[in-house]
Amino acid sequence: MTHDVAGRHLVALDLDGVADKAGLMERCVSALELPDWFGRNWDALADSLGDSSVWPSPAVEKGLLIVVTGWQPYAKARPDEWEIARDVFSRATDGTPALTVALALGGSHQ
Repeated sequence: MTHDVAGRHLVALDLDGVADKAGLMERCVSALELPDWFGRNWDALADSLGDSSVWPSPAVEKGLLIVVTGWQPYAKARPDEWEIARDVFSRATDGTPALTVALALGGSHQ
């Protein structure tokens, strides 16, 4: 299956230095410009990823491409949390055609 991501609004989600779920949620709030009422939990993240009305404004019309960088140390330190995060990203992209989440393999700052 291929997805045309050309022209989508690009958001870099840099997880370098993230040590726990709270840190991941704060990075998501910042990178995705999530509203103040964002709940900072897995369900809230899933809901926000699937709801284009809370995406950064250029993404509403163009679609959203999130490139996750620096995730390997977090995945290694917190494998259970990372598994949930990956599942949230995966389910959101499966249910939202205008959303793509890509894990960058390089530049992990390890």
